[in-house]
Amino acid sequence: MEDIQNQNDLRDIPIDRVGIKRLSYPITVHDRQNRAQQTVAEIEMTVDLPRHFRGTHMSRFIEILDAHRGEITMTTMSTILRDVRWKLSAERAVMSAAFPYFIEKTAPVSEARSLMRYDCRFLAMYDGSDDFVLTVTVPVTTLCPCSKAISRESAHNQRSLVTVSARFDAFLWIEDLVRCVEESASAEVFALLKRSDEKYLTERAYEHPRFAEDLVREVALRLDAVPAITWYTVETENFESIHAHSAYAFLKRERADSATGTGPNVSPRKPVRTPANRRR
Repeated sequence: MEDIQNQNDLRDIPIDRVGIKRLSYPITVHDRQNRAQQTVAEIEMTVDLPRHFRGTHMSRFIEILDAHRGEITMTTMSTILRDVRWKLSAERAVMSAAFPYFIEKTAPVSEARSLMRYDCRFLAMYDGSDDFVLTVTVPVTTLCPCSKAISRESAHNQRSLVTVSARFDAFLWIEDLVRCVEESASAEVFALLKRSDEKYLTERAYEHPRFAEDLVREVALRLDAVPAITWYTVETENFESIHAHSAYAFLKRERADSATGTGPNVSPRKPVRTPANRRR
């Protein structure tokens, strides 16, 4: 049968990214407590398309995934992208796997146990060298310092979503990023709480007020203390309870000793490439 995709395209226009999106697929994620966690990811896979090709072969993306039997981890993603790059004659291959990850949490007073969901993403790229970014979104509680200062008995608080993306040069657990965020907030969020826990968390939030700006800075201090992390971004959206808008803050930092110096540098330079043999 005629291969239409391989027809010569006369428009002389290369395409930056072509491929598949929104593919639901089972993956395995390394779990600190249980060794491995099975979940379902939304997969995106793309390559660059040279100007002389009319189209890419979409089926080959699925064939390569199936050849790895659904095992998609930090390690296997690098191998998958090498296969994609070679079989599709591309210079660059990119793969994203967005998935829910669950951690068992214990309530602070009642010690009731429940599973808490965190939305995560693996983003990998191969163009002759490897790049890998781990992203985790963590729900927390923040209490407004200004409201506390001007109010006689109370202060408004809200749910906040903090998203951390990180590159690293040694093993890093998803749980490590989650703890950096939760320890920086006014209070944590739990799936299951008793009245004694609600009292504790309400009072804790009142004792630890945080602006959006405070929150991203507190997270940054903790990420700076993790030796494995070479680059990161932190952003928070606070869904304000008494305002008709969200409060937002974002910062990006790269550890200078990953390039030329020591300590974190506020103005990141070239993204850090990560080893292909990193494991989760």
